[in-house]
Amino acid sequence: MARADKQAAVAEIVESFNDSAGAVLTEYRGLTVKQLQELRRSLGANANYAVVKNTLAKIAATEVGIEGFDDLLTGPTAIAFINGDVVEAAKGLRDFAKANPTLVIKGGVLDGKPLDASEIAKLADLESREVLLGKLAGAMLASLSQAVYLLNAPIAQAARLAGALQAKAEQDPSVLQGGAAAADEETAEA
Repeated sequence: MARADKQAAVAEIVESFNDSAGAVLTEYRGLTVKQLQELRRSLGANANYAVVKNTLAKIAATEVGIEGFDDLLTGPTAIAFINGDVVEAAKGLRDFAKANPTLVIKGGVLDGKPLDASEIAKLADLESREVLLGKLAGAMLASLSQAVYLLNAPIAQAARLAGALQAKAEQDPSVLQGGAAAADEETAEA
């Protein structure tokens, strides 16, 4: 590969690292071209799956400022540059690796920090962004409902008290005078 071609390839990898939310390194040894195409399709718009040369990927990672990547760049390597939901892409890779054991997830990088394979697995076990947002919205709605109930409780008590006072006043009008009418009657009789 000519020097200019290498520089262009490194620049392309650097751009992919910069444009992506994260990247997952895999070893694809043993996968057929058809299986690689299936993997790319299964990732869809979430990720761009590209086979890279290890030396060029090391140079690109150094240029981007990612450290601790060299250990992962051994053997045939392909990188899934994740553009969309990181959790969904990690799930897609995990599920494909379960169906095709020859795909090995080596590790990755998220927000410039290296991740090992177990951390990628933990990431894949998370619920999707939409589900987490739904749970958050449900929790907030429950909290708001409880707050509304607590704020309405004193008003409802005051209304019940006023209703009880009105019913009592209809039975005994002296209740509204604070019992003063009964005291006036007693002084008048004496």
